[in-house]
Amino acid sequence: MAQTTTRRTFIGAAATALAAAAPAPAGTLPSVRLGKHQVSRLICGNNCFNGTSHMSVILNEEMKRYYSPDQVNRTLKRCQEVGIDTWQASYKNIPYHARLIAEGGTLQLIAVEHGDPVRIDALAKAGCIALAHHGEATDKAFKAGELDSIHDYLKRIRDSGMVVGVSSHMPAVFDAIESKGWDVDYFQTCVYERHRSAADLEALLGQAPLPVGEVYLPKDPARMFRIVRQTRKPCLAFKILAAGRRAQTPEEVERAFSETFANIKPTDAVIVGMYDRLTDQPAWNAALARHYAAAPAAL
Repeated sequence: MAQTTTRRTFIGAAATALAAAAPAPAGTLPSVRLGKHQVSRLICGNNCFNGTSHMSVILNEEMKRYYSPDQVNRTLKRCQEVGIDTWQASYKNIPYHARLIAEGGTLQLIAVEHGDPVRIDALAKAGCIALAHHGEATDKAFKAGELDSIHDYLKRIRDSGMVVGVSSHMPAVFDAIESKGWDVDYFQTCVYERHRSAADLEALLGQAPLPVGEVYLPKDPARMFRIVRQTRKPCLAFKILAAGRRAQTPEEVERAFSETFANIKPTDAVIVGMYDRLTDQPAWNAALARHYAAAPAAL
């Protein structure tokens, strides 16, 4: 039976060699300030753990089968071994974090959530250090002309003692929040605006019929990087690999890391999902972050 191609197979001598060279001790990645905390400039994302590939139903199921609670635990511990000191999750991932800490893990937890404010208190009790209003919900409110409706949620985060953030896939959201002067500590910035309406896509692409599935446009990162550079707030850039679409070769992955770190501020970090079924992605990603985070930003 042929081997299934997954989100990032990283087959090739270059990837294997880099991953093998990467297992550095914890604490060696550059870090940035997030409120009163220091977080590594590479943060482990949780979409893979939850079976959310943004690619296909088949890959979603592959991820769900692979990421048992035991495997999530092993992957998080591997992240810690290679210098990643923070991971990003949500309310439903609290049991993963509780187990990790109970077994001596020291990864810090940041999260995205929306809706039921009870989840804010639960995350704070679980030791979460920072919470951002979930990007999908933020964008929905913005498109409906109801961005102000999320303001009370942000105030609740502030009252919980956690660092306050807003996540979005749309540069215009951050422009709007900056103009309002809201009490927000950081932005979580998707470098691809992946859920435009059919009308928006047709206007941008000038064609019909439109592409099938989620659309990741090559010019999107530059649009979001403009926001990242112009705000004084720390930003956590995510989907830098376009949910695996920029991960077909080791060279393409390295180019995405290089371009991202060159275009964000020295006070910013990146969030990357880790799907380590075939290769040691935590080690390789840490090696790339360690190298490119140390390079001068192209500001």
